Amino acid sequence: MQRAQVMRGSWLGILVAVLAPAVGLAGQVPDDSNIRAMGFGDFNYLVTERDLKEGFRMGQMVGHVIADLDERFTFFGEVSLTGKDNGYSIEVERALIRYDFADEFKIAVGRFHTPIGYWNAAFHHGSWLQTSVARPEMIKFGSRFIPTHFVGVIAEGGLPGSSLGLGYKVGIGNGRAENIARAGDAGDINDHRAWVARVRSRPIAIVGLEIGATFYTDQLLAPDLTDTRERIYSVHAALDRDAPEILAEYAHVTHDPMTGSGSFPGSDGYYVQIGYRMSGAFRSIKPYARVEQVIVPNGDEVFEPLNLNYDGVVAGIRYDPGVFLALRLEYRWERFEGLGAFNSLYTQASFVLSGF
Repeated sequence: MQRAQVMRGSWLGILVAVLAPAVGLAGQVPDDSNIRAMGFGDFNYLVTERDLKEGFRMGQMVGHVIADLDERFTFFGEVSLTGKDNGYSIEVERALIRYDFADEFKIAVGRFHTPIGYWNAAFHHGSWLQTSVARPEMIKFGSRFIPTHFVGVIAEGGLPGSSLGLGYKVGIGNGRAENIARAGDAGDINDHRAWVARVRSRPIAIVGLEIGATFYTDQLLAPDLTDTRERIYSVHAALDRDAPEILAEYAHVTHDPMTGSGSFPGSDGYYVQIGYRMSGAFRSIKPYARVEQVIVPNGDEVFEPLNLNYDGVVAGIRYDPGVFLALRLEYRWERFEGLGAFNSLYTQASFVLSGF
């Protein structure tokens, strides 16, 4: 990635303040440690038919920090600052220590983005990283459909010499908390850990292509407080290039009671996003579109009370006037279960702070 000077101003002060608890004061780290930091942010303007406040919106400020503790140990931290009506909320999004045995085997402990599917493993906090204004509904941050965060241990690796570009991730950790939109940061809700396994292929012959599959299993509490086994099966295919960009992901989620007999129908979620970076004098422009859906049938004892059924169509234009600045204009048609269908128009400026 090219490096450029980006205006920092007061936002740099905010990011430093947010990052300080994660990395410690300069005098408290070893002299030979190598610490690198980067920040992301966005501002938005919203016009919508939904029952939401319109107008200007403070987006999310995000700080990334990487510290090489020695030749093999690395610390990574990600902290977000999100504007709310009554102030700002600070969240530790990711914090992990990894030990690299070799390219074929690395192991890390901490708080991760759950390696389910593609988007959650490829695009982290900082909307500049992704083409669209926001994530698909099925994998949005705070999603109750897919657990976006995972607290535990993850082993990963790849086969560098393979023409298929094979790689894997296997993890064990705390499952969803009582609020299923959150990970079990302070411990598991029961005596059963969650497991996740992900395999992917990045063929050398097709630059930017990744195909993969994920399996996730856990035991959680249904709304009636009965133990329920959750299984998530996910497949994805992504050609993550500017011209073209094609991202597709599908997840099937089942919830079966631990006692009694019988099983319930599973719930489904998917999205397909297509984008294309223009060429020549228009290379800074990238049109994109996305269709997505979340389908929860009657009988899903965990999801049905949450009104998660959703249909969405997104169309937008991303304009990159500089290396670390992106401007977007995005139209959305969305239908939410129990609320109806709405049209919305989003504008967003997202940026990167680098070199500090």
